[in-house]
Amino acid sequence: MQVIVCGAGQVGFNIARQLASEANDVTVIDVDAERVKRVTDAIDVKGLVGFASHPPVLQQAGAEDADMIIAVTIADEVNMIACQVAHSLFNVPTKIARVRHQSYLEPAWRNMFSRDHLPIDVIISPEVEVARAIIRRLEVPGALDVIPMAEDRVRAIAVRLMADCPLLNTPLYELTELFPDLKIFVVGIVRNDELIVPRSDTEMLEGDEVYFITDTEHVRRAMAAFGHEEAEARRIIIIGGGNIGLFVARELEEAHPEVRCKLIEVSEHRAKAVADELGRTTVLLGDALEREILEEANVAQTETVVAVSNDDEVNILSSLLAKRLGAGWAITLVNSTSYGPLVGQLGVDAVVNPRGSTVSTILQHVRRGRIRGVHSVREGAGEFIEAEALDTSAISGKRIRDIRLPKGILIGAVVRDGEVLMPRGDTEIRARDRVVLFTNADLIKKVEKLFSVGLEFF
Repeated sequence: MQVIVCGAGQVGFNIARQLASEANDVTVIDVDAERVKRVTDAIDVKGLVGFASHPPVLQQAGAEDADMIIAVTIADEVNMIACQVAHSLFNVPTKIARVRHQSYLEPAWRNMFSRDHLPIDVIISPEVEVARAIIRRLEVPGALDVIPMAEDRVRAIAVRLMADCPLLNTPLYELTELFPDLKIFVVGIVRNDELIVPRSDTEMLEGDEVYFITDTEHVRRAMAAFGHEEAEARRIIIIGGGNIGLFVARELEEAHPEVRCKLIEVSEHRAKAVADELGRTTVLLGDALEREILEEANVAQTETVVAVSNDDEVNILSSLLAKRLGAGWAITLVNSTSYGPLVGQLGVDAVVNPRGSTVSTILQHVRRGRIRGVHSVREGAGEFIEAEALDTSAISGKRIRDIRLPKGILIGAVVRDGEVLMPRGDTEIRARDRVVLFTNADLIKKVEKLFSVGLEFF
């Protein structure tokens, strides 16, 4: 597949790296020559310096033969025009654009992104994706990540194992014996910053980050099995009144009326604007790095702090200060990859990465075969994939023990006619089953092949 990636920032770089690793022909365009050089030095892609919205630049990038354009530059208008040019002049089949400014996304202007106006097939809003990721974590106390799949019939969840976890040093095959009626399947373990796809005899250790798949109706019991029985937060402090903070507060007001929410914003102009947008949320003007403003927000009685300002350092330090003053749990927005290995050791409970959320959403529309959902984890080291089995898929009609999945791929759940099945060796994959898998990044092509349509289908 030939793909043009417009923008060589963090999102563009990670998308290009992922696609190039899967043997796609990728060209990256950016106006900044140093960024283009950084990308081409690090990964096997073509680089082009220029404005991604200019027709000659797109032509030079091979737009006439491209299967897809992914526009993720810093400017919304460049992303939209690049897709328009790719459609009108080069007839590129699939066009994906990142759009940050929310005025473009208001329901009143929904018709703007149509083939008759701005022909963009997929609009990605990082702020919306991040806000949704935060809300999911708030709904499952103690979770590092929560990923709904198969119309939310199953969820992939990440937890950290503490010293009081009852499952420490327990081989995974014993989970079925310990919890015979609990639908849960462990598919990944992060230990010493390394992602492991476990075997049945793998034991879980203190400090491990464990990824498991469970029936959505069993989430609370599954969390309790891993030692996480925290109550759902009723008192929340949001640090930062930007788009993400506003979205989270608005969602809490609309969907969780029982929650008492306070929002801290350092800019007087923005604080007033946010206060006008919200009804029940208390908006405080001040710096969240000052002890006095956190105490005014009654941080000692707060179950969860959500730090989502536009400054990583403010988010990390305010989260740590809030926890020191008595807050129970901290969810922290961190953009920079440099802080990734440090924040957990410092005491931040759950980290949200907008780049990861955006990349996962884009990959969902890039994957081939009957891929219905994709979520990238640990900087692309692994992926949760939801795929639909067809009559002619290589996996259909076979029992799991007979499929001979490559090492590094695990089937975590099968959804059939609305019912969630936990995988066993004698579980047969049938046509139209939704299969949720976890895979190492270097095996994604093999997953796509398992669910691709056979030639006899045509």
